[in-house]
Amino acid sequence: MVVALGINGFGRIGRLVMRAALDNPNSTVLAINDPFLNLEYAAYQFKHDSVHGIYPQEVTVEDGCMVIGDVKVKFFSERNPEDIPWGQAGVDTVCESTGVFTVIDKASAHLKGGAKRVIISAPSKDAPMFVMGVNEEKYAGETVFSNASCTTNCLAPLAKVIHEEFGIAEGLMTTIHATTATQLTVDGPAKGGKDWRGGRSALANMIPASTGAAKAVGKVLPELNGKLTGMSVRVPTPDVSMVDLTVRTEKPATSEEMNAALKKASEGKLKGILGYTELPVVSQDFVHDARSSIVDATAGICLNDNFHKVISWYDNEWGYSNRLVDLALYTANKA
Repeated sequence: MVVALGINGFGRIGRLVMRAALDNPNSTVLAINDPFLNLEYAAYQFKHDSVHGIYPQEVTVEDGCMVIGDVKVKFFSERNPEDIPWGQAGVDTVCESTGVFTVIDKASAHLKGGAKRVIISAPSKDAPMFVMGVNEEKYAGETVFSNASCTTNCLAPLAKVIHEEFGIAEGLMTTIHATTATQLTVDGPAKGGKDWRGGRSALANMIPASTGAAKAVGKVLPELNGKLTGMSVRVPTPDVSMVDLTVRTEKPATSEEMNAALKKASEGKLKGILGYTELPVVSQDFVHDARSSIVDATAGICLNDNFHKVISWYDNEWGYSNRLVDLALYTANKA
């Protein structure tokens, strides 16, 4: 069964979810909604990407649709999600990627337009969160749910393996995170006004910031609730981020045993989600990597057999977008 997606909010994630969906033989995109773009500009932005390159197929505009190869994608410009005719367009699952409708009450408005399911491309205060490879089997037919964050998608598979093998007593996570669209190119008023550091130039600074990604792991893995917290440091690169996870384990493990467990999982039950490398890699090596989390074995260190630092890379745009498509396929097939 080919799952038909609709995308609300054609920003960074919306455009890359569309690329990922069109790349996957089991999914397609039938409609886009964005009231802040005209169709011609949306087609241009989809075709041309400064990080992931020019889309290889021809992209044209025809009769109110964006045409990619032989796929016609209807384009809407509705501000109210209730007014988007997803059902008429044949959409099964909506990717809610505006960053605005992140709670059940607001995101469920898409259901009134005929969508069967809504996946929020951000953490949610009240919608259930599912991370592929970690807790997707807990899906029980919910119509509105979250794909969590890109950082949670990197951290959770990592934490799951370590906890199952050695037990996590407690841990701290820092994500060295690429620049995102919420940041400013030059110093100015921070968006929302609360995070003063967030208003400083993304081009010129490393910027400490808060993140709920580590605490969110406790929602998808309840056994780790209260055992992890973390922070972010935004850095002036356009894509690819890195999780630095420092944990105290309940069972002793050498560095070799820690790496062996992670490598085994990357080749087995988490293949395609968790990766593993012993090469001397840097961030640019992971641009357009579709995996959620790639362990950098030679970058990790340990103080003793119960105190480890594990490093894992992730393309915070492309890996996350592919997991959202995977979650759409998984939940549609469970319906």
